[in-house]
Amino acid sequence: MNDVIDSSLGSDSATSAVDALPGQVGQTRRPFSGLGSTVTGTGTTTGSWAESTHSVIWLTRGGNRLPLARVGRRSWGTNLISVAVIALTSLIAASNLLDVYGSAAMWAVAAVPATLLGALIAYAGTAPALRLWWQIVFLIVAQGVIGPVIALNDTAISHVIPSVETLSQGFVSTFGAFKYLIAVPPPTGSGDGSLMAAWTICLWLSFLAGVFAIGDKRQLSVLSLLPIAIELVVCALLGTQTGFQPIASGVLIGLIMIVWLSWRWQLLELGRWISATIILLLAAGLGVGACMGIGQSRLILRDYYDPPLSPYDYASPLSGLRSYVKDHKDDTLLTVTNLPEGTPVRLAVMDQFDGNVWNLSDSTEASDSSDYRRVGTRIPNTVDGKKFTATFTIDKGLSDKWLPLAGAASSVDVTSAGKTGGANGNGGGESRSSADHTLFYYNESTQSAIIPAGLSTGMTYTESGIIAPTPTDKEIAKANAAVTNQPGTKDVPDSVGKFASSVAGGEDTAGAQAQALVAQLKDSGWFSHGLTGDYPSLPGHGSYRINALLAGSAMVGDSEQYASAMALMARELGLPSRVVMGFLPKNDDGDISNDRTETVNGISTVKFTGNDIEAWVEINLEGYGWVAFYPTPK
Repeated sequence: MNDVIDSSLGSDSATSAVDALPGQVGQTRRPFSGLGSTVTGTGTTTGSWAESTHSVIWLTRGGNRLPLARVGRRSWGTNLISVAVIALTSLIAASNLLDVYGSAAMWAVAAVPATLLGALIAYAGTAPALRLWWQIVFLIVAQGVIGPVIALNDTAISHVIPSVETLSQGFVSTFGAFKYLIAVPPPTGSGDGSLMAAWTICLWLSFLAGVFAIGDKRQLSVLSLLPIAIELVVCALLGTQTGFQPIASGVLIGLIMIVWLSWRWQLLELGRWISATIILLLAAGLGVGACMGIGQSRLILRDYYDPPLSPYDYASPLSGLRSYVKDHKDDTLLTVTNLPEGTPVRLAVMDQFDGNVWNLSDSTEASDSSDYRRVGTRIPNTVDGKKFTATFTIDKGLSDKWLPLAGAASSVDVTSAGKTGGANGNGGGESRSSADHTLFYYNESTQSAIIPAGLSTGMTYTESGIIAPTPTDKEIAKANAAVTNQPGTKDVPDSVGKFASSVAGGEDTAGAQAQALVAQLKDSGWFSHGLTGDYPSLPGHGSYRINALLAGSAMVGDSEQYASAMALMARELGLPSRVVMGFLPKNDDGDISNDRTETVNGISTVKFTGNDIEAWVEINLEGYGWVAFYPTPK
């Protein structure tokens, strides 16, 4: 429009138009002479209008307005508004991490103060005395001291003063937190200093965006979009497939930056707010529509992370069952408080039989038993049932890699590491920090965990979880087998199939077949650990031992043999089965009993000994999931 006005007006008419503008009464104007024109104290100009480089609208708006590139330092209020806009857009970009940490409050503990600090440090650059070197000092303090105190608050003295552990772990977590977020399925909670990832991202990128936003040259303020865009991308890569309203956050950042840049460049005409609003709404609509028109699949780094743990490398825990009974029959190995009465505690779950032992399937098998993933203090849990929060204490003698847990865990918080036990669990090892023991891997399908650092005497942790309801005998008898991918069994003796067919082949449902197998084994078998004074009973649970149990002259064994035999027979009948090893609160007859739990002053406690370590079988039934069966005779 300006070009049309310029071309349609001659120098005389242009001069008249200028003289006729309101607000210019009493001032004498002469034609401009282009770049060589001068401005007098009375507003008088010299030169010709045709030589001017700007339109009449530009020249008359504001009288003495300077060109865009020549605007000097702005007021402190204007700069403060700019850094406030940067802080707001930075937080919107970082909101993609909300689902990762699990709650807005936990995310805000790191993201909000880090963003505000980054923006304020950038704003400090408006004071020449604080520019550059002092800003670097502020950033180092914020990153190396304030961040660790917030992210690793439990290590700080009185939760305020940083300790040596706070500073050292803070330095490690500055880089390690990013790997932690990629390796741990959300929500991660605040374990292992994971909040340092959000702190680092928000602090540095809000600072960089703020520096560009308040620069002396307005043209360079558009560069503040780059750190915000980087933050949005990084948080999306570390986030989840859903994220926090990814479309809304992206569109909102775009609209805020458009309005702010228009104001920053003095192109925002408030008198045209209706048309400006319509344009923004159209832009938002087009942005949302474009996003809805394309696929919403995100590139998430976590989906491409290959956990380094290989559970198949761990020896079969079932092979060591009898050694616990032999060496620690009456020794307390595990103490649990506030656990619901009669609740089993599992150690390991095995679904692959190679002819010698039951073990976890390797990663090449179509099974979930090896799907152990590193988790934080919080664990995804979709199980319905009874909620509980129990505290576990590892006592002398329990020195394995399998972390005792009950039910389906929602969170596990290791608070004390105690001392590491020796190879035989006799204690006396060096002290280990809690951080060494917070690293563990959890399998949601088998509800079991591996802790690479190993259990240690005095180790204490708290589990919050859910115990699924147990179906009744009538419900089990009517249930069919669920479709389950499992590895095949190898070198199974013929006696297993013959025994299974003769006992349960005539039953109509999977649940009834499992009940028939349990009843036959408990009624026909005899129990013996084969220890001194016991009836002879060989250890092991491979093909030779199971054949001796089922086809020998006498059916004698303990839970290691009976669980292995029933799981193999279930497989022969087409039932998905697996062997579980753990602690059972049993009475003298071997049955689960609520009487094992003692309650004093409202606190319930159950103590498990080496004699309480048992093996049992789980069958996957349609509508009920994995249901436990206990085939060991009294």
